[in-house]
Amino acid sequence: MKAQKIAMLGTGLIGDFYTMTLHGQRNRDSVAIVYSRSKERGEAFSKRWNIPNYTTSIEDAINHPDVSVVVVALPNHMHEEAITLAAKSGKAILCTKPLARNGAEAKRILDVVEKAGVFAGYLEDLCYTPKTLKAVKSVKAGAVGDVLWVRSRETHPGPHSAWFWDDKQAGGGCIIDLGCHCIEIIRNFVGKNNRPVEVLCWRDTLVHPINAEDNAIALIKFESGAIGQFEVSWTFRGGMDLRDEVAGTHGTIWMNHFLRTGFEMFTAAEGNSYVAEKAEASTGWLFPVGDEVAELGYVDMFSDMFHSMEAGTQPMETFYDGYVVNAIMDACYKSAESNGWAKVDLDWRGGSTPRISSKPQTFEGKTIIKQETLPDGRVKLILKDPNTQEFTDRIVATVNA
Repeated sequence: MKAQKIAMLGTGLIGDFYTMTLHGQRNRDSVAIVYSRSKERGEAFSKRWNIPNYTTSIEDAINHPDVSVVVVALPNHMHEEAITLAAKSGKAILCTKPLARNGAEAKRILDVVEKAGVFAGYLEDLCYTPKTLKAVKSVKAGAVGDVLWVRSRETHPGPHSAWFWDDKQAGGGCIIDLGCHCIEIIRNFVGKNNRPVEVLCWRDTLVHPINAEDNAIALIKFESGAIGQFEVSWTFRGGMDLRDEVAGTHGTIWMNHFLRTGFEMFTAAEGNSYVAEKAEASTGWLFPVGDEVAELGYVDMFSDMFHSMEAGTQPMETFYDGYVVNAIMDACYKSAESNGWAKVDLDWRGGSTPRISSKPQTFEGKTIIKQETLPDGRVKLILKDPNTQEFTDRIVATVNA
């Protein structure tokens, strides 16, 4: 397997995380050139990560002779241009989330890479956290039965760079920035062949003097009848809160990825050391993260991308997934505007998913609604008569019976 040489487009926080991961995980892969709109930032970034070349020309970075993979870690409004140029070069493309500012833009991007026939991976890191990967595997193995409801929450004090706060450059506010993570996490649990049908969304700007929303909640209805729920905020104080919950017919999963990971520390020492992404203080009670790039999914994400690239297979997260996420976010904004459910409009390729259903058990000709064991050991059934629709209780066994 040959080493991959990468053009890193972007020198912001996500570029740092990506390069930190690439240079620390597989070792043989490395960033060969970095692009920045600022010569000073590009030079500083290249020195920080020991990258041999930097440039202020996207074309020069993409077309560098050593480069085989282009990583787009740029502001949202620059994705389409960069991906179009990379597709023309015939090189593999990996793009940060969200894929685009809206569904139409995402569809154009998808069409460009599919027409060019290049490898295209969607860098949705939070779908690759160790807990998420294990939980999704358990769900696919039937551990929770049919998935009924998935809740995904991401809240923090707000993004690091100025462009995020400009709805024209970003495409929106916390829905675009954080909701994209939550939506794709939800899709992984309910099944990617489970079509998103419609959305009910509330959004508002409660704290910051910006045009975009800084808080939002949405419900996503899927073809199976399952519901996805996301909660996102740029006004949460105390760090970054990443939590997911899955409820099924036979089980439940709870995950806390960042604020409460079992690592707690108190310090009264003065200083300004780095604790974790979005942490607001470096004294008092702190909640550090052991291996941040691993816990946030970057390590497994890039491993999946490069292994898929070498094997000639699709990665877990594709540009089509990114497009679906953008289409769902479009519906969120339509719903918030209309104060009602909004249809998800998209070019659907996932087929159909049957509605959740189960064959009920019966007892003496009546349908069993619930069975429970009482404190004294007796077994109680709640029954429904299919003819009269009457509900009754029935004790059917005891410990000593």
